Order: sequence, then structure tokens, then C-alpha cells
Amino acid sequence: GPHVSQLLEDLAAHAGAPAPPRGLRAASAGAAMARARTCYDHLAGALGVSVTDALLRRGLLQESTGFSVTDAGLAWFGELGLDLSARPGSRRPMARSCLDWTERRPHLAGRAGAALCTYVLERGWCEHIGSRRALRVTGPGAQGLAELLGLRPEEYARPYGQETAA
Repeated sequence: GPHVSQLLEDLAAHAGAPAPPRGLRAASAGAAMARARTCYDHLAGALGVSVTDALLRRGLLQESTGFSVTDAGLAWFGELGLDLSARPGSRRPMARSCLDWTERRPHLAGRAGAALCTYVLERGWCEHIGSRRALRVTGPGAQGLAELLGLRPEEYARPYGQETAA
């Protein structure tokens, strides 16, 4: 359940750097997973962290001990047609910080993270490649992310292991 996933994420925060891949295919798969992937039902990798950073910059999320959706964020999600209300009996938080294992920084999880992931997949802005988790941002996706969040492809499409200038 949620306690186990939180425990695993906490342990991952203390783990060392991942071992280098053993071959070209493994390196390519690792690079794709680092750029963009799903983490359970939300965006992760450089894409997930970049989207989260853009939401924070725009005041749609705020960060203290975790993430929370601001009033402006609730309006923004609503304008996209995304309902963040809890299902009856659900204890899932609206927004939650999830440590990204490749970026070593948090990305957005919870109902808001899942809704945003569904939004980009249903519009064809991202598509699954190779594994079930790795994603590729499509041409329309790059345009949509630029218009929606002001994201540039170099923010989420850098080669594996290359740090951003932040």
C-alpha cells in the first residue's frame, strides 16, 4: 500500500548512484527511463520533475513538507477538465511529493499527478516506448507542454546523467 511505497522511496533517497549499464541496449533503456517514464500512475524522470518545477514556478503547487495544490492550481486543473476530488472512501492525497530515483528530486504524485499523467497520455502528448513505463514526448506533446507550462524540450529531453543548470 501507500506506506510501503513511501518506505521504498525513503530508502531510495539514501541509495548510491545507479550502477552503469552493462551494454548499449541497457544504456538506451536507462536513458529513456531517465528522460520520461511513469512512476505508478504519474509522470517521472526529467519530464516529471520539469513538469513539477513548472507547476511550482507558476504558483499552481506549493512545497513545504510536501506538495499541495494552490487555489490557482485547483482552478488550472479545473480549466483542463481534471477533477481532483477524492473518490468516496479514498485516502489518497490530492498532491504528494515522490522522490525521483534518476533525478534525485521530487516529482508530483497523488490525484493531481495521476490526472496530469492521464491528460498527457490521452492527448497523445506522450507515448509508451519499449517497456510499459518508458515514455517519449511526441511533437504535439512538446508543443502542448510549451503552451501549457512554458516547458522547452531541453528541460526534459537531456541525455541520461547530464545535470541541469539550476
